[in-house]
Amino acid sequence: MNPPYTALAEAYDSLNASVDYRAWAAGIAERLKASGLPDGALVLDLACGTGGITLPLAALGYDMIGVDVSPDMLSVARRKPGAEKVLWLCQDMRSFELYGTVGAVVSCLDSVNYLTGRAGLSKCFSLVHNYLDPGGLFLFDVNAPRAFRDRYGDNQYVLEAPHVFCGWKNHFDPKSGLCDFELTLFCEQNGAWRRYDEHQRERCWSPKTLDSLLSEAGFERLSLSEDLNGTPPTEASQRAVFCLSLPSSAPLKPNSTFCVSRQGPKRSKEPSDPLCRQEIPAFFDKSRIRILLSHRGIVKPIKIG
Repeated sequence: MNPPYTALAEAYDSLNASVDYRAWAAGIAERLKASGLPDGALVLDLACGTGGITLPLAALGYDMIGVDVSPDMLSVARRKPGAEKVLWLCQDMRSFELYGTVGAVVSCLDSVNYLTGRAGLSKCFSLVHNYLDPGGLFLFDVNAPRAFRDRYGDNQYVLEAPHVFCGWKNHFDPKSGLCDFELTLFCEQNGAWRRYDEHQRERCWSPKTLDSLLSEAGFERLSLSEDLNGTPPTEASQRAVFCLSLPSSAPLKPNSTFCVSRQGPKRSKEPSDPLCRQEIPAFFDKSRIRILLSHRGIVKPIKIG
C-alpha cells in the first residue's frame, strides 16, 4: 500500500481534468479583492497539491506560497509553467511554519476534510490565525454532510484518463464521520501497466463543529455558502465554503509555536532535498517581523537568526 498522494500525484491532474481551477482562482480573487486585500498581496495556499489553484492565483498577480505535505504532489507543481514565481514548502498543515505573516490564507477542494482529528484541526486553525495579518482573510471549503452520504457513501467509481485507470471504492461511517477511500491505480509506463494502491481518509465536519473551532481560534465568520458565488447553503449542498476574518486586534493564540529564522522554516525533508533548497524570499525582512510583533504584542518566544 502506497502512502497517500504518491503514485496518485503524477495522475492527479489527468483524473481531475474536469475541475475548473481557473474559475476557482477567479472566484477566490474576487473574494480577496472584496475584503480589501491589495493587488500583489502575499497569499498562502494551504494543502496546495499540484498547484492547480496556486498557479492561477500567481498569474493573477498574487505573491503565492504553496504548502503541501506530499513531496510528490509538489514535484508535479514545480514542473509547471510559472512555478518559479511561487515559494513551495513541503510541510504538514497541522505544523507548518512560514517566514512571516500573510495577507490571506486559502485551502481549497476539501483539504480541511483530510484533517480527521479535532486536535489536528484546531492546531491548523491556530497556525492560520498566527500567520495571518490582522484583518486578513481565511477562505476554505469542505465537503458537506450530503456529499458524504450521497456522493461517497459506499459507492464505487471508475476513473479513466490517458495512460491511467483508477478504481475508487468508498466507505462512509455516519457514526464516526470517517470516510475511507481505497484507490487502485493502473498507470502506463513505457508500454507496460503498473498497479498502485493508496488509502485516503476524510472526516465529515459539521458546520456547527467548524464554527466552534474557528471561534476558539479567534476568527470571525463573514459568510457561509455552498460556492464562491455566495449561494446560501441548504440541506442538499455538496460543499460548504467558509469565509472568515481575523480581527485587527487579535492576539497570538496561547500555547502556539511561532519561529522565524533566517535559515527558513523547518521542513519535513532534509536540506539536501531540492524541495528545500530555496533562497529566502524578498518578503522575509525586518519590516514584516516588526508588523508581526507590533500587531500581536509578542516579546517571547520569537527566535530570529
